[in-house]
Amino acid sequence: MGLAVPTDVTDPDSVASLFSKTLQAYGRVDLLFNNAGAGLTKPVVDITYDEWQAVVDVNLTGSFLCAQAAFRAMAGQDPRGGRIINNGSLSAYVPRPQAIAYNATKHAVTGLTKSLSLEGRAFDIACGQLDIGNAATEMTSRMSGGVLQADGSLAPEPTMDVANVGRAVAYMASLPLDANVQTMTVMATSMPYVGRG
Repeated sequence: MGLAVPTDVTDPDSVASLFSKTLQAYGRVDLLFNNAGAGLTKPVVDITYDEWQAVVDVNLTGSFLCAQAAFRAMAGQDPRGGRIINNGSLSAYVPRPQAIAYNATKHAVTGLTKSLSLEGRAFDIACGQLDIGNAATEMTSRMSGGVLQADGSLAPEPTMDVANVGRAVAYMASLPLDANVQTMTVMATSMPYVGRG
């Protein structure tokens, strides 16, 4: 049985409603995949405060709000515990040019993941991060036409089937709570990664 709850992850009341409805329907929360994300490609000097804040609100604050609500549910349920998987990015390690808001928030998601993993130990809550590179989605469709590289050139980048991401999430979710994948990277084999070249 599925449950669809449209949710604005940047709104604490909307997130609270999502978890309230989930608990009403299922009685517990065993898994959260924090997957909402927003990007912005623009030179740092041209980014407005509102544009910056919009990316931070979705990528970081949204991940925090959902993780906090899931953590509360997981810590209080019987049997207690659960798993939180955060969607990171290769940009958490090797930033793209002219993507400072996205890069900064994905670095912050890594800190969020590590903090949740540390605090979760006492409550049987495992938290890991899946760093994804160039999954073929609407968000990456522009890559075939060329995207800005670190050397200032434009170059097309390969993508991979988004189903590979689903398989990685399923693997992480399938582990018993006494095992955790702290970080996993799944990416298009030939895309720029080390040194972004």
